[in-house]
Amino acid sequence: MKAGGIRKSCGPLWPFFLTKTVTAQVFRPSIYLPETLQKNIRGEKIMKKSGLFFVMTLLVLSLNCVAFAHYGMLIPSDSMVMQGESKVIKIDLSFSHPFEGEGMGLVKPLVFGVVANGKKQDLLGKLEETKIMGHRAWRSDYKITRPGVYVFFMEPRPYWEPAEDCFIIHYTKTVVTAFGDDQGWDDDIGLKTEIAPLAKPFGLYAGNLFQGIVKLDGKPMPYAEVEVEYYNEDGKAKAPTDYMVTQTVKADQNGVFTYAVPKAGWWGFAALNTADYKMKHAGEDKDVELGAVLWIKFHDWQGQ
Repeated sequence: MKAGGIRKSCGPLWPFFLTKTVTAQVFRPSIYLPETLQKNIRGEKIMKKSGLFFVMTLLVLSLNCVAFAHYGMLIPSDSMVMQGESKVIKIDLSFSHPFEGEGMGLVKPLVFGVVANGKKQDLLGKLEETKIMGHRAWRSDYKITRPGVYVFFMEPRPYWEPAEDCFIIHYTKTVVTAFGDDQGWDDDIGLKTEIAPLAKPFGLYAGNLFQGIVKLDGKPMPYAEVEVEYYNEDGKAKAPTDYMVTQTVKADQNGVFTYAVPKAGWWGFAALNTADYKMKHAGEDKDVELGAVLWIKFHDWQGQ
């Protein structure tokens, strides 16, 4: 299922009350039906005020019933390790709605590792269970031993999302640079789907333009939709409307997307595509949403 600014609504409730077997005393709104019909539905009188209040309350609730974007999350304690700083970083793995601060349980991933200095290392055995946003999550300590670029990545187990009637698999990565060596920051690491950065995914200021290439099976995905969301860790950020919780940009014909980050902090970029295979759920074939997720930290400008 492809992405959108607001992923999927719960569906309006008011058509149900218009079409199902609800008595006229409960629902005959003057805003929907002409006066002559109001007076003749089932021979009843014009709706009671209590009925109108009840239905309008449900209408308001239905219009606000919105399911927001899911994100696989890989958040390190430091994205730029400098001389004199701790060589041990902590990496948190979770699954959530990052702007709303709503966590979901993450079972132990199928794959967790790091690519550094041209070598891939399996870190799955180093994961320890923890809680993030009140739900099951994972954490690992990793010691930086030499200068270089360290790309941490996760492949979770398929997650069944009833609201979208599909499975979700978010191939998630983040990039840490250490001790002044920044070679290889734009290398692919061989995930099923991933975002190849066109700007260094570290050392960026809020306000910088970020560009990346959406890839699936190693090939650019033309016109892919990319969801962008801020990790509202302290809960202080407020969105004026639900449409501004998750923003959506579209890649060009070469799979390249562009976004200007407005605020310092961690930002997630999720490029979603539907897999060319199905998975079984309750005996039925279901779609699989493949997400290429990249987490990047942006920083405030210091000084004048």
